[in-house]
Amino acid sequence: MNRRLGIFVAVGALTLGVTGAGTAAASAPPSAGSGHTSATAEIFATNNTATITDPADPRLRTRLGRFDHEVRDIIRTHGAKAGRSTLLDGVFWSSDLKQATYERSREFDVNHVSAAGLHHIADIIRKQYEQESVLTFRHLPRTSPETNAVDIEATGVTSRKLHEALLADPAARDELGGGSVTAQDGRLILIAPLADLPLAKKFVGELGVDWNKAEVRYGAEEFVGG
Repeated sequence: MNRRLGIFVAVGALTLGVTGAGTAAASAPPSAGSGHTSATAEIFATNNTATITDPADPRLRTRLGRFDHEVRDIIRTHGAKAGRSTLLDGVFWSSDLKQATYERSREFDVNHVSAAGLHHIADIIRKQYEQESVLTFRHLPRTSPETNAVDIEATGVTSRKLHEALLADPAARDELGGGSVTAQDGRLILIAPLADLPLAKKFVGELGVDWNKAEVRYGAEEFVGG
């Protein structure tokens, strides 16, 4: 990703596969069919290097199929196990342009990977696709000393709604940066710094989401950059 995202992503949250690495939820734990997965970690990445300001730009209709296969190969080549991949529609705020920008990206579930291994894989992806940074997230217990972020999932959000809410809330725009929803079914997950949880909760409400129906998980985010 090319920005400080505070990213909204429609993907499964991570589980580290250890006792106690669970959900600190705004609602009940995820049920079967929920967006959450049992992956060790997630990587959020794109091969886009352009700044797209037109929501009708044809580049936003790509499914990133080849990119999907290539990144999965990178994950496997470097000793981890590639899980599922989810196509995302992103809306981000450019402080330089003073307007919203758009991006297609993918989230990749990664299993059997250490923190160091996840960082290494993300850095390879960053270099290969000429990105400023690549976001990773590891699910951890709420009490872990490494926990520095939250993963908030909610359903019923469109990219248009995200765009409108982002423009209407300067604080969320400046601190969270923007986010993504699933291209297929409009699920939202906001990964934001732990310190920004109150702001994230407020913004989720502005998107029309009932906080009591959202799910909150804890973990460690890292923007792997050059």
